[in-house]
Amino acid sequence: MGKLEQRLFGNVFGRVGLESLLLDVPFVCKSWCAATLNPSCWLSIDIPDIVTDRMMFDPLAMESWKFDPFLKRFVHEYRINKTNFSVTAFIKFVINRSKGHATFVRLPLCSQASVEYVADMCPNLKDLSSPNMLTTIHPGLIQKWKHLESLTLGCYITKDIISQLSIHCKNLRRLHIKSGIGETASSAIVNLLPNIKYLSLRSAYVFRDHLIILLQGCKELEVLDARDCGGFDEGDDEVLKLASRITSFSSRVLKYWLGF
Repeated sequence: MGKLEQRLFGNVFGRVGLESLLLDVPFVCKSWCAATLNPSCWLSIDIPDIVTDRMMFDPLAMESWKFDPFLKRFVHEYRINKTNFSVTAFIKFVINRSKGHATFVRLPLCSQASVEYVADMCPNLKDLSSPNMLTTIHPGLIQKWKHLESLTLGCYITKDIISQLSIHCKNLRRLHIKSGIGETASSAIVNLLPNIKYLSLRSAYVFRDHLIILLQGCKELEVLDARDCGGFDEGDDEVLKLASRITSFSSRVLKYWLGF
């Protein structure tokens, strides 16, 4: 298979999804298998949530994968020794396929070592999604993502994280916060990320006063998604008045906020 043909296959196979790319396409024929090794197939890496057999808050849960049907099939097809396999090892395996070219990565619940590996191996990352509240993004890693345009965080966002985004991620325009956001973080976003265009607080907990800080201070905001939130009244007149200048504002407050 020539290089042009490999690139064409790579563009097609890059859209089929992680499971098919690992467990279906490579086993059709040798040429298709070779094509899946092209980094162009791995520009977008969406790693699904992984089922574990331990309690959610067990720090070892992220490595206990034996009840996950996707990983069970993966281990079987690739003839991997189960005793030496972990979620961290799987994430590293997938990230290595991109050979440093990945521009989008979505992470499941995973260890800090996995996040650090993504930071080291994906210097061209434009979109990082880490929606699980137990997966922590250390502020010191952000300096490695200079091309970042969009960030989704399930963990609590701190002023240190926002400060690092302001310093190192000059192209950042989209921020999705899925946990609580307090006064310090709200003020930091206003002061340090004044050009943010898209802000999603969907499923987050944000008090009325902190939402007003964001509405008053983020002058460039075009989209604010505050659906499935807790902490304020969606019919609040002042909130609606401030939000009226935004091109797209969505809110739906939950009576009982559970978060994620």
